[in-house]
Amino acid sequence: MAVCARLCGVGQSRRCRRRQRHREQGSDSEADMDEEEEEERIVGKPKADAGCHDGSGAADRLEDPGCAGRRRRHPQSLLDLPPELLVEIFASLPGTALPSLALVCKKFRQILSTETIWRRRCTEEFGMKEDLRKLELVGVSSREIYVKRVNPRVKSGRFTKLLPDYEHMDYRDVYARLLHPYRHILGLWQPDIGPYGGLLNVVVDGLFIIGWMYLPPHDPRVEDTMRKRPLFRIHMWESSKATVECMYGHRGPHKGDIQTVKKDEFSTKCNQTDHHRMPGGRQEEFRTWLEEEWGRTLEDIFHEHMQELILMKFIYTSQYDNCLTYRRIYLPPCLPTDLLPPGLFKGTYGSHGLEIIMLSFHGPCAKATKLTGDPNVPAGQLTLDIDLRRPVCLPDLDSQRNVEELSRLVLGVHEQAQREAQGPCPPTERAEACDRPEAAASAAPSASQASSSLSGTSPSLHPFILPLGVIARNEEYPRTCKLCFYGTGLIAGHGFTSPERTPGLFVLFDDNRFGFIWLELKSFSLYSRVTDRLAHAHAPTMERFEAMLQNMQSWTS
Repeated sequence: MAVCARLCGVGQSRRCRRRQRHREQGSDSEADMDEEEEEERIVGKPKADAGCHDGSGAADRLEDPGCAGRRRRHPQSLLDLPPELLVEIFASLPGTALPSLALVCKKFRQILSTETIWRRRCTEEFGMKEDLRKLELVGVSSREIYVKRVNPRVKSGRFTKLLPDYEHMDYRDVYARLLHPYRHILGLWQPDIGPYGGLLNVVVDGLFIIGWMYLPPHDPRVEDTMRKRPLFRIHMWESSKATVECMYGHRGPHKGDIQTVKKDEFSTKCNQTDHHRMPGGRQEEFRTWLEEEWGRTLEDIFHEHMQELILMKFIYTSQYDNCLTYRRIYLPPCLPTDLLPPGLFKGTYGSHGLEIIMLSFHGPCAKATKLTGDPNVPAGQLTLDIDLRRPVCLPDLDSQRNVEELSRLVLGVHEQAQREAQGPCPPTERAEACDRPEAAASAAPSASQASSSLSGTSPSLHPFILPLGVIARNEEYPRTCKLCFYGTGLIAGHGFTSPERTPGLFVLFDDNRFGFIWLELKSFSLYSRVTDRLAHAHAPTMERFEAMLQNMQSWTS
């Protein structure tokens, strides 16, 4: 009895107490007690076993197929499944299908109120990473960069943490009233700001949907990371419905509005433009804008033409602080045959500062399209067109310093490309072209390097130096390169007048950097990859991406 108590952990078992009671009554009742224990064992069996017991042996009962079939009962419908399994099934369905599923029956409706289902939908469909039950400890998001003022409710230094009412908020409300209604504006967008364009990234961040304007680093630090500025946000931390707020200006968030004009296009509107003004007037606004945009004061910019360009941009862009229209853009698809991974790059453009371009591959050609532009070549235009079928083999370092030698090599390929574009050249001209030393030097070695690069093997590095007389905004360019190709760059007069494509040299340094030598302008542009991770941004198909590029050029033509 003591051993039984130790095994049970809570005292004497029922059987031990009965055995003690029978022992007190006498030894004649031991047989009766054993019969009671046997009946207890039989009664404790499952009903299926009891029904099949007919006095035969255990082996016969196990071999009876009818008994085994009745013992294992299979579910006939979803209603027969346990609730935890239904939660797992429903959580794997799209959030748009769950409301219809809740109309099936009361049990489904009760299960669909489980937070686990909607939390998984918010995470998988929209990338929401915050936990509503832990936000009380860390604020709305792990990044305190939403408001440049102190909220009187929550003192947090320079920035503000906004604390929602967690007791009346759950993942289902966040999904149904915030994420799903505004799902169409997530991703990359180009604002319609005349020739200047821009890059807007709309993301889900905690309980917010935020529109971040991506700005290039200060000229000429092309290797620095991108700068981000919040333009608007959508949240539901004070009411049961989503609220849109404008973040433009220096007086904190204020009322705004978002309208979906048509597919792949939406517009924002500010309802309190007085929040955009500064006490010091336009001069104070210009001084603050110049410091944020260029990282310097107007007195530090000695070039008069550059001062005119900066002042012109401020006057033009400040007219769009009330209402802006955005058009969707996609990141290019990545193919195994691409020379390097496509994507976004920051590049130096002389007096215009740094601009953002998109590099994409189209068979034997590579194209660089402007996402930000200037009064000469606006955003959306094809700034670089690289012919990957025409590699150029660089001479030795002494010859590279001579700009005339480099021009002779590139212009030789340029003339050949023009003749082939006009039509097939006669055999005699083709033989004469092959006999030229610059054509022979620029064809055979680099062609093998290009084919090895496109097939996946890494080409060897070659020394590289800019020719004397070529202007570079950033002197910290790499001194070795992988490959060089002939290409053309788009130049134009002010107002995009008299645009023409001029020959140049595309220089591939590595997967994250390349350059372009503008021979006619005698200038060098260095490009560095934008390494920010951009969600909801890749093109679904190559056809959609090609159509987007054509539309971009028509926006600013």
